[in-house]
Amino acid sequence: MVSIRLLPDQLISQIAAGEVVERPASALKELLENSLDAGSSEITVALLQGGVKQLRIADNGLGIAQDELALALTRHATSKIQTLEDLEAVASLGFRGEALASIASVSRTQIVSRSAVDKHAWRISSEGSAISGIEPAALDAGTIVEVSDLYFNTPARRKFLKTEATEFGHCEAAFTRVALSRPDVTFTLQHNGRVLSRFAAGEPERRFDEVLGKEFTGESFSVDEAAAGLRFWGVAAKPTYNRNSRDTQYVYVNGRFVRDKLIAHAIRQAYQDVLHHERHPAFALFLELDPNLVDVNVHPSKTEVRFRDGQAVHRFIFHALHKALAVPTGQSAAVTAQQAPFNPFAGQPAASPVNTSYPSYQTGMDLRAAEPGSFYETLYSGIRPSVDAPSVQTQTQSQGAAAEAPAEDYPLGFALGQLHGIYILAQNRQGMVVVDMHAAHERIMYERLKTALDKDTVPMQPLLLPVSFNADRLEVAAVQEQLAQADNSLQQLGFDIAILSPTTLAVRGIPAMLQNADAVALARDVLRDLREYGASRALQERRNELLGTMACHAAVRANRILTIPEMNALLRDMEATERSGQCNHGRPTWFQVTMAELDKMFMRGQ
Repeated sequence: MVSIRLLPDQLISQIAAGEVVERPASALKELLENSLDAGSSEITVALLQGGVKQLRIADNGLGIAQDELALALTRHATSKIQTLEDLEAVASLGFRGEALASIASVSRTQIVSRSAVDKHAWRISSEGSAISGIEPAALDAGTIVEVSDLYFNTPARRKFLKTEATEFGHCEAAFTRVALSRPDVTFTLQHNGRVLSRFAAGEPERRFDEVLGKEFTGESFSVDEAAAGLRFWGVAAKPTYNRNSRDTQYVYVNGRFVRDKLIAHAIRQAYQDVLHHERHPAFALFLELDPNLVDVNVHPSKTEVRFRDGQAVHRFIFHALHKALAVPTGQSAAVTAQQAPFNPFAGQPAASPVNTSYPSYQTGMDLRAAEPGSFYETLYSGIRPSVDAPSVQTQTQSQGAAAEAPAEDYPLGFALGQLHGIYILAQNRQGMVVVDMHAAHERIMYERLKTALDKDTVPMQPLLLPVSFNADRLEVAAVQEQLAQADNSLQQLGFDIAILSPTTLAVRGIPAMLQNADAVALARDVLRDLREYGASRALQERRNELLGTMACHAAVRANRILTIPEMNALLRDMEATERSGQCNHGRPTWFQVTMAELDKMFMRGQ
């Protein structure tokens, strides 16, 4: 018969330590959070041998009173909470009263602290479960915690630690996460006597530069949205600055670094159609909300949270980031925010109207033979008002007017010509702009298809002569299934496809905005997606992929010669289209080459 017995206090503490103190970095994170909770404005971290030999954290916070020092090393003793109501609205980073006691149970720990009420500092030490008496010490203000010989009394656990370099890497990552969360606090990191990082207190933008690097901040945009008691702010990288791992993803809830699946999903959804599925976005984002609306008491590591209304938080984060990503080329996020206010607890914001009234000024330099007619304008026949673009002959006579055009209104500048029938070369105030015309046009068509489908108004263009083609049985079955349903997905997408025989289909109508696409190829791709993913799922979960396929068919192809007015019409539409910096596969649609970069290439001024 197995007897039930109480475990010794030392073993209980070591079990708790296993949950809280996984490695030196875990202990460092807990001690840094204690320093921040104490109101510190300056924190210095000194490590020896990756933090295994020693962790030393010095701060200038409120300190610990003499009569409370012994309690600081006792399990379940804390100054952060007292009642269940406090636990349900935790505003501090620490609150369980376990971390310091758990760390002390598996190390040699010393605390020197001086509070405002004490005439001098006091010291307390522990070796495992053995706690020494309290004695006077010298310290101006604040607290110093030294944790030495981690896991000295649990050698089996110590064997699981990695090399000094690896453990220091984890400690540095923990230090970085905390430093990023509090730009108003000065942080210093030393390793083996050498100062490696020092972040002076300052504005968040400065901290982002110092911690994440100027390459990241140079390729990022600001996010700052507030609604219904929620605020979501920080910086996120442009889709073109993507990563092959999640190593540059920082999310904070009320100042606490978290790894939350709900937030991660909302962010991923916002980047969904501007980022390749195998790449990862980079960001440092902060969610602030009433502590009563979030439960941080989910896991001992405190990196998981639970929201009272997860759906509202998800919607808020998704729309805030989605809107920031959707800023048309050359517009500021502030302008877009004024156009599309958002309440996460209400319906989705209406799509912002596309500006189609831009004139098309440019120089008279034509680098290739122009094709008669206007392919780009024909493509939008019946969908988009004609672009107010002067002819090539008129352009030659009005170069002076082009020079007077307000360049700030046209960030992509004005077309000079085409390169190998693939790229548009344009000139703006900064220098040269190179545009992938197929990728850019694909994004424009994609956004318009999404808008049309959201409004349930994808117009169909009947074909003068229906196009028939040999189809396999699965394609015929897909059409048959749709014709039998009241909510015909093909009709919603702007298609009219009929069954002529068990092996023949006829395309009688396609979406009006795709009237120049290959009707058979387009129909086959749409039927394949409907067959593979199901009708309802294709229009919901797989909607963007389906519309992306349609947009790709409609986009202007390589080697299509465009006139100068057509090129400028494309540039103007890019400036007025959401997420126009990337195609719907996440690839960039344009690049800027500045005059300084060109001068450097040609060694001008050297």
